[in-house]
Amino acid sequence: MTRIPYETMKAEIKRILIKRGMTEARAEESATLFTQASLDGVYSHGLNRVPRFADYIEKGWVNIDAEPTVVDKVGIIERYDGNLGPGDLNAKYCMDRAIKIAKENGIGLVTIKNTSHWMRGGNYGWQAAEVGCIGICWTNTESCMPPWGAKNSKMGNNPMIFAVPYKNGHVVLDMAMSQFSYGKLEVTRLKGEELPIDGGFDEQGNLTRNPAEIEKSMRILPTGYWKGSGLSFLLDIIAGILSGGLSTAKIDEIKPGPTSSGYGISQVFIAVDPNKLSGAEFAEQIVNDAITHLHGAEAAEGNSGVYYPGERTAKTREDNLKNGIPVDDRVWNTVLEL
Repeated sequence: MTRIPYETMKAEIKRILIKRGMTEARAEESATLFTQASLDGVYSHGLNRVPRFADYIEKGWVNIDAEPTVVDKVGIIERYDGNLGPGDLNAKYCMDRAIKIAKENGIGLVTIKNTSHWMRGGNYGWQAAEVGCIGICWTNTESCMPPWGAKNSKMGNNPMIFAVPYKNGHVVLDMAMSQFSYGKLEVTRLKGEELPIDGGFDEQGNLTRNPAEIEKSMRILPTGYWKGSGLSFLLDIIAGILSGGLSTAKIDEIKPGPTSSGYGISQVFIAVDPNKLSGAEFAEQIVNDAITHLHGAEAAEGNSGVYYPGERTAKTREDNLKNGIPVDDRVWNTVLEL
């Protein structure tokens, strides 16, 4: 492991994107999103994802020049076509639109169809929280997870994000509907480690903590077993209906290649402005009381404490800004050679 300064990492990613034809302004914006993911400890969807993103651009699976175009507007709802543009830039734009609508009306809902992988979904939750809004967003994906009780993949892991602003550190939950994302499996495998709990099945149908075995079988475990499986199924359907886009069943049909991920997907972005409802002071007190109550829990054996979603992320961000972002040397060398 090597630690790389934030600005150094961002500059390298920006260089790669410009070299592949992206404008300087858009490359800066995308590189910032990639680097923020690694800064916050989500390495799988930050630096580690850059080589694959560059490959997708070269294969024409991502149109670097495309921007979202309006499909229609109905009250506080706006719907866009992503035109297979960079998924991170499309997602940031949509959450920004949801925030602007919420600032005027209390709540805003923006959807996008025909977009590409948004990389780290948590970025858009933090985006809402930073300007005082509650943020909710989710995406569907191609099939990459077996429904509960099945052997083969017929649903996406459909990540969902919830974010609530809080002056002492925003509350942000970023989770896939699988117990571990494939990105987390990759990071754990590269470290030569096992997962802390069972994350899927091996090819013989046995639960395992070995990330390589799960990657090989493609049998990741739904979060909450049948509950996560059901929630993933509904998130997919609702994203398709609200956006007027594709569900996982149709995304599987249009995939341009067996390794393509996040092609032609559908996403939903919701922002709520507490100031338009009970007021920021009331919302702050609600969050403060909830966190105080949570922190009052006695830590279980082997745990140093109890944390709310986003609390350890803030600590990781602070440490990585000060000491540099940890990178796998193999991944960093690959990026430098791009």
